[in-house]
Amino acid sequence: MTWTELVMSAAPMQGDQPAVSDVRSGEVLSYAAFARRVTRAAAGLRDRGLRYGDRVLVDVPLGAALPVAVHAVAWAGGVAVLAESGEARLMIAHNRVHPGAKVEHVFSFGPAPGARPFSDLLGGGAVEFGPLAGPALSLDGERLYDNDELATDLRRLAGRLVVGRDDVVINAVSEPFRGLRVIDLAMMAGAHVVVPHEPTLVGCRVLAAERRATMVVAPYDLARRLLGDPVLRVVDERAVVSSLGP
Repeated sequence: MTWTELVMSAAPMQGDQPAVSDVRSGEVLSYAAFARRVTRAAAGLRDRGLRYGDRVLVDVPLGAALPVAVHAVAWAGGVAVLAESGEARLMIAHNRVHPGAKVEHVFSFGPAPGARPFSDLLGGGAVEFGPLAGPALSLDGERLYDNDELATDLRRLAGRLVVGRDDVVINAVSEPFRGLRVIDLAMMAGAHVVVPHEPTLVGCRVLAAERRATMVVAPYDLARRLLGDPVLRVVDERAVVSSLGP
């Protein structure tokens, strides 16, 4: 299985069960919706001229939109570059376009000057089979990580940070790539990830009670203060150690 196939593998079984709840936007992304948006957006990117190996800037905060954007690019055969500026064929933004982004077309989840709605990518067909190999992700625009590396690394992380299908995981990590790894791990297991508006002590405790969370992944200082809850499994985000990045 490729990287994106691993992340989508629970979708047929989980269906309309929640995959990612984004407290900031209020969106609840189901497993079925995730798979549908990824495969359709991949087709939309190809229709807009994306070729295998082309770079796509992804400037989207941690939340429900980030895994959709990154995996749509990878499923289309492109390279998702987690950066707000640089040179690329296309860009997927949140609600702004950085002046340092030198791209041909921009698609945005929210209104942004000069950008087309991300939903414009979803109107056509779907890419049923993504690439089996080749580069898929870059954290800095320089080092490229291919599908095999990403899938192997994800399996390795899954062996260290065990997530079950019944888990509700609060993803309060401090940076997008590590947060994406947590979402990947949880979705591969069929769990539900909740991304808080702000990763604070009070916010995480309130979310844990409201969502009946079983696990929270947070920076060391926050994780230390969350310890002591007999129900909540607290994980220092440094446990999400990846051979690929931070």
